[in-house]
Amino acid sequence: MDVRVPLSRRGFLRGAGALALGTTMAGCASAARAGSGGPVTIELWHGQSDVGRKVIEELVADFERTHPGIRVNPGGGVLADAMLQKVMAALASGSYPDIAYVFGADLASVARSPQVVDLTDLVHSGPAPWADYWTPGRDAVTVNGRVRAAPAMLDVLAVVCNKALFAQKGIPLPAENWTWAEFVATARKLTDAPSGTFGTSWPGAGDEDTVWRLWPLVWDLGGEVIGPDGRSIGFADSGVRALEVLRDLAAQKSVYIDPKPGSEQMYQAFASGRIAMVATGPWQLQDITDAGIDYHVVPLPTFSGRPVTVSGPDTWTLFDNGEERVQAARTFVSWLIQPGQDARWDVGAGSLPLSRGAQAMPVWQRKAAETEGLPVFIHALENARVKPVHPAYPQVSQAVATAVVAVLLGKSTPADAMRACADEANAALIIPR
Repeated sequence: MDVRVPLSRRGFLRGAGALALGTTMAGCASAARAGSGGPVTIELWHGQSDVGRKVIEELVADFERTHPGIRVNPGGGVLADAMLQKVMAALASGSYPDIAYVFGADLASVARSPQVVDLTDLVHSGPAPWADYWTPGRDAVTVNGRVRAAPAMLDVLAVVCNKALFAQKGIPLPAENWTWAEFVATARKLTDAPSGTFGTSWPGAGDEDTVWRLWPLVWDLGGEVIGPDGRSIGFADSGVRALEVLRDLAAQKSVYIDPKPGSEQMYQAFASGRIAMVATGPWQLQDITDAGIDYHVVPLPTFSGRPVTVSGPDTWTLFDNGEERVQAARTFVSWLIQPGQDARWDVGAGSLPLSRGAQAMPVWQRKAAETEGLPVFIHALENARVKPVHPAYPQVSQAVATAVVAVLLGKSTPADAMRACADEANAALIIPR
């Protein structure tokens, strides 16, 4: 996700909490004061930069004005891309924050610590009903049936098309029920080697941005990231077919492969009019608009005709620094998730509403009406899935990344790449955790 100068899929790092207390906000603030005789200070590692940092700091200031018993220190921490390493080191040293912005894919690893606050008994009793949150947000914070964090951010993938490039080639814009075969064929028609124009793009740095785009293809084909036994991958066959799409794009030289982490070059190339179609999320729309690109948003293609996409929610994870600070952290995050604050956050920092209540807020409705294609992303939440919250997911992801890059670069066939991927991923899954 990107800031004005594209940084990474998480450059537009944004968040809003999703837990609630069984008591009122004012009551919690009073309790926080009573135990210490003064305001309770909590440390927030928000992971945000530029626009996202500004918005979270404005929200913190608003919270403190209405909750005089709590002070939120929004300093410390690192950008969210490095948060896992920072948090794990902090837990090892015994000096950790009260709240940290943790990627959903990293939550299972972090939640193994006994210092992570279990929120299961809280999320069902607050001002925003748990069922009101979009399913991906709920799934991303649930580990072994327990709620171990609060949803902080929602996104989904869809395809953004450069309307001018389609018009130049006389190609109609895709409809919402298009197929992956049509996507490959369209990418070939839109590619123009003399002008350096590619039909589409794919991250090729071997990071998570390389991987998560493949999961909708796998799911659509009936596969799962982790098989029913929990000790092997569930995409040995569907993964081959998914990789065949990348093989075909690479063979016809219609895919721009971004070699750098964060997909910065890929998005810059799209903004400069050299890529016709890019799979991206709502965080990118402002940059595309600022670049003067007239664009069209369409859902991801499918094999089956059943729409599916991937959501990469992030979390607010709470840590136990004593009863007073835990209570204060819960109060802050509970306030942050309420529809009014959530909608402000989403509009300011490029996220999607965590709940249907936030979606209904006038400030979000205005944003959706003013932003071309944004309703497509919201609608896609109905068909979005998340990566499994599993401690071995990082190792599985790395194995998939190696396979994707090998196929994109023509160094392996899809079948061979998937066999090597399965060997590595299965080995990670059978290790006791």
